[in-house]
Amino acid sequence: MALTTFFTEPFYSLADFDRLFDEAFNARTSVAPRQQGDNSASRPMRPRMDLHEDQEKNLVTATFELPGLSKENVQIDVRDNVLTVSGESTITSERDEKGYSVRERRYGKFSRSLPIPQGIKPEEIKASMENGVLTVTFPRTTPEQAPKRITIS
Repeated sequence: MALTTFFTEPFYSLADFDRLFDEAFNARTSVAPRQQGDNSASRPMRPRMDLHEDQEKNLVTATFELPGLSKENVQIDVRDNVLTVSGESTITSERDEKGYSVRERRYGKFSRSLPIPQGIKPEEIKASMENGVLTVTFPRTTPEQAPKRITIS
């Protein structure tokens, strides 16, 4: 899909918008672009994420949609002030690959990364998973980074 077509046609789906970004990033990384008729299951899995900052409680909450995954299939790592959630979703071996008309579910390895404030210790990061939703919380700022008020004498 050409960029000009995307902006001149007012009614495109989110899948078309995703495809536009895929084409742009694939061109930069020299990955062969997907064909128009390609199945969306062939695209890499990219879990959806919500990020919420609570200034009053000094907390950041990242919520990831990981349908069909258990906590044993998900890893959380912190390195150089970057929190990375990664894992793998696999196709069950009992499925027959023939006969699919539509296959929208995605399988494969995934990874999502987000920066965390400098000075956050790994033990301050909490994670829980329930019903395919991973919730990760960590402090928004450290006490050392909190603004300090200076009184005028």
